[in-house]
Amino acid sequence: MQRRDVIKKLLDDRGEITLNELAEIFPDCSTMTLRRDIKYLEDNGLVKRTRGGAVALSQLSIAAEDVYSRRAVENTEDKTVIARKAAALLESGRSLYLDSGTTLMRFAKLIPDDYIAILTSGPNIALELIKKNRPNVMLLGGQLNRNTISVSGADANRFLSEVNIDIAFMASSGFSLQHGFTSGTQSECELKRAVLGMASRAIMLMDSSKVGKNLPYTFGTLEGIDVLVSDDKLPAEIVQAAKAAGVTGM
Repeated sequence: MQRRDVIKKLLDDRGEITLNELAEIFPDCSTMTLRRDIKYLEDNGLVKRTRGGAVALSQLSIAAEDVYSRRAVENTEDKTVIARKAAALLESGRSLYLDSGTTLMRFAKLIPDDYIAILTSGPNIALELIKKNRPNVMLLGGQLNRNTISVSGADANRFLSEVNIDIAFMASSGFSLQHGFTSGTQSECELKRAVLGMASRAIMLMDSSKVGKNLPYTFGTLEGIDVLVSDDKLPAEIVQAAKAAGVTGM
């Protein structure tokens, strides 16, 4: 198998890959050669180049979306750790909600092929889930945000009001003790807030890079979630505040 074919297969299997990872896999190739390989694959409509690597087009519901694809290769190790921790919290026979985002995409890949009802606001996450045979997958309707590959708005909120959610697996673009969990658009904020209000159990998946980032709209606080799943780099004051709020940490 030619090197470019191997790179394409790696991307199909993993969803994304960095140049550093490719350099470890192909130690005899220069970074420039690997960049040319990725450019060749992109020119042939097979992958999307990102800053520091590439993303398989199958991972993106909109192939030309640049912001999401750049985020997909950021903090990949931490996101994988978080996704695996969250997978340990899955329960069969439950109705789940999966928020949008790159960490939730990694989490979706780890969901077993079991009889689970899953509602999501991420079209790309829904496409990943229907590769499995048993889950019942529902996708919210609404306005599609190109930066987050998620839907929100009045139609999404209307659909949400007609379903039940046992466990919500959520994501946040930013967090601080002062402003709580924040997002970049008002419509997504309203949807996330509604999900947290409905779910019997709320589990937040958030890597430590989000701490200290305050986006315009707050959709929740530590008191509004049950479990915080993160990497091992959270500041001590965040860990202490979560415990004080009765939040279980992982």
